[in-house]
Amino acid sequence: MKSFDYVRAGSLAEAVAAASTPGSAYLAGGTNLVDLMKGGLTRPDRLVDLTRLPGLDRIETLPDGSTRIGAMVRNGALTRDAGFAGRYPAVVEALLSGASAQLRNAATTAGNILQRTRCGYFYDPASACNKRSPGAGCEARGGITRTHAVLGWSEHCIATHPSDFCVPLAALDAVVEIEGPTGRREVPFDVFHLLPGDTPERETALRAGEVVTAIRLPPEAAGFAGHSRYLKVRERTSYAFAVVSAAVGLRLEGGTIADGRIALGSVALRPWRAREAEALLAGRAPSPEVFAEAARAALAGATPSGDNAFKIELARRIVVRALTLAAAGTPGRMPALPASPFAASPFATSPTAGASHHA
Repeated sequence: MKSFDYVRAGSLAEAVAAASTPGSAYLAGGTNLVDLMKGGLTRPDRLVDLTRLPGLDRIETLPDGSTRIGAMVRNGALTRDAGFAGRYPAVVEALLSGASAQLRNAATTAGNILQRTRCGYFYDPASACNKRSPGAGCEARGGITRTHAVLGWSEHCIATHPSDFCVPLAALDAVVEIEGPTGRREVPFDVFHLLPGDTPERETALRAGEVVTAIRLPPEAAGFAGHSRYLKVRERTSYAFAVVSAAVGLRLEGGTIADGRIALGSVALRPWRAREAEALLAGRAPSPEVFAEAARAALAGATPSGDNAFKIELARRIVVRALTLAAAGTPGRMPALPASPFAASPFATSPTAGASHHA
């Protein structure tokens, strides 16, 4: 591992100032960053430690009814917060499906959304990768592409974003709060992660020296608590990255869908918000036909990036399954296999109740 300077800032302003030096990186839980450093994939000159900064580890309900999740809130703490789980059960289901308890207790909110792709070619220093070395090429093109993108990919990169947590955040219109050398700003979550285009090395909307300070869920996001789910298909039932996943939420009024939300995971280099599919749900009664139509719309622009055409049909089916389960009601208790499409969900809540948390 390359030698580096270590800075423990006493305030957010000090952290931003320290990280504004080229070659700097922020250190939070380290569950992804340390692995990248060990493999020589990331070689920072300076680490700026955020772990002891005050105020970044809070889960707060704001006066307008929105919920603010501090950047240093551990994933495990979020799943154990009964109030949060009741308002945003799909977010908790995603977190519980994504990693072991040990990792959840170390991983942070900001670190989760900023984790790098798990593309095998990115992790292999012997393979050409435009993310690691712009202009080197993408050796995944023509390689083993089973888990690669079917939406939003380019000739320069066909990787996917690995996070489970990010998918319901995109569906629920979360906002990313950012602090940087020029002050504070906010970015809508579903455009925070960038598609590869011609510059796959640029992965997020963050600018030099900027740091994520919080994720904020708007007041209306809690309105989906009674009818929301996160489902993922993975190579094994244990903790594994998704082949495809979907987060959905429905707000039902008088037997019809007043509002619907759909986001897909592991199909693109960012969580994929399916707004065209959502528009098809509004004002219609839940039914297999309506859900199948929405699923087709969600994947209308999908194209294989290699030997992965099956992911398109698989994603359609997981959207239908997630919408069907959400329409039936959020489980009153988190399934024993969170986010698994094969988990039984015998207990449904009323439309005004959310899922109980499950540590």
